[in-house]
Amino acid sequence: MSPDPSGVPAARKRCTVAYATRERQYLWDVELPTGACIADALAAARAAASGTGEPAAGIPWDAAAVGIFGEPRTRSDRFEDGDRIELYRPLHRDPRERRRERVQRERRTKPARGG
Repeated sequence: MSPDPSGVPAARKRCTVAYATRERQYLWDVELPTGACIADALAAARAAASGTGEPAAGIPWDAAAVGIFGEPRTRSDRFEDGDRIELYRPLHRDPRERRRERVQRERRTKPARGG
């Protein structure tokens, strides 16, 4: 922690920013002032990603829905020390609808039980 002008160490908190594709999971550990919000953590993670040379160009930093440990949040929400901030990819199709379609397909292809 770096001290503020009065010599008192400035309070900080850490978090992990996560984004996953089908092929890979990206994780960035960032440390910010205690008053930081999710948007601040995303900006710090984006800066860290661009500094490493990782192929992070396809990450929807500004458009993706966000959450903490699977719970949807807004970018203005504050986070706690140790939280995992997640960027969510949009679903191409609703998983429930895909399951319904699969079940209907299976019912059509199964031979009818008679007796």
